Amino acid sequence: MTGLPPTFSRQAIAMVDSQRVLAEDTYAIRLHCPDIAERILPGQFIMLRPAFGTDPLLGRPFALYDTYTDLSGEPAGIEFGYVTVGKMTTLMTEWTGGEEVEVWGPLGNGFPRVECNHLMFVAGGIGQTPFLATARELLEEKKFGTEPRPDVPLPKKVSMCYGVRSESYLGGLDDFDIEGLDLKIATDDGSAGHHGYVTELLKESLSGPDAPDCIFCCGPEPMMAAVAKICEEAKVECWLSLETPMACGFGACFSCVTKVKMEDGSWDYKRVCVEGPVFRAECLVHDD
Repeated sequence: MTGLPPTFSRQAIAMVDSQRVLAEDTYAIRLHCPDIAERILPGQFIMLRPAFGTDPLLGRPFALYDTYTDLSGEPAGIEFGYVTVGKMTTLMTEWTGGEEVEVWGPLGNGFPRVECNHLMFVAGGIGQTPFLATARELLEEKKFGTEPRPDVPLPKKVSMCYGVRSESYLGGLDDFDIEGLDLKIATDDGSAGHHGYVTELLKESLSGPDAPDCIFCCGPEPMMAAVAKICEEAKVECWLSLETPMACGFGACFSCVTKVKMEDGSWDYKRVCVEGPVFRAECLVHDD
């Protein structure tokens, strides 16, 4: 792994710019926050909570989906996706332009720059959201961050396998219509693309003539565990972006720890919000 350049977090009262529907129960919000937008890297995240009141009290983590610019081309804000699953996200569906929210970031390590020929994203559910910015950067469609990125050759091919329960949950397909990105779809019920799990698409790709030699994965924990096992058996490099619940986002509360293998064969707890959210799959300890 090549180290990422340093970033500097900011805490601010940001303004909701706009909100759009990506899929069933799935939305994307744009926040006007130039300081964060100019620093954030693909794979990093922000913490977010209402600007006023104490219900909900704690912030929630959301991965970067993309950034957007103002009329002069300067970074103006960030966009992130979410699914309505609880009180906070249900409240968020009511946010309109001009709403003030509290945000802090960028947080986490983001995706590493790895040297490979074919990099594949494997996404399940809302796990596609970290990969839009990642794809746009790797395909040289857009630049992120204020510091130079590691001097690692870009992959010759970038592809993505994206799986959801049903066609109505496919979020942001138009956004992923990027030149050079090979996108394959899987649905559990067969309503779109491959009828079955996204892991079946991964297995098929790994056995093909143009097999990926590195995997970035994000999605439900069981799916990521399955992807990690498949990659281990195929001896393919794999990185997982964990969707662990968090309380503070900067490592103070230790509520988001995960077990990580150490060099001596033991394991220790690492904070997903600081040492992650992206970890090499082979370094994680999975509880049976």
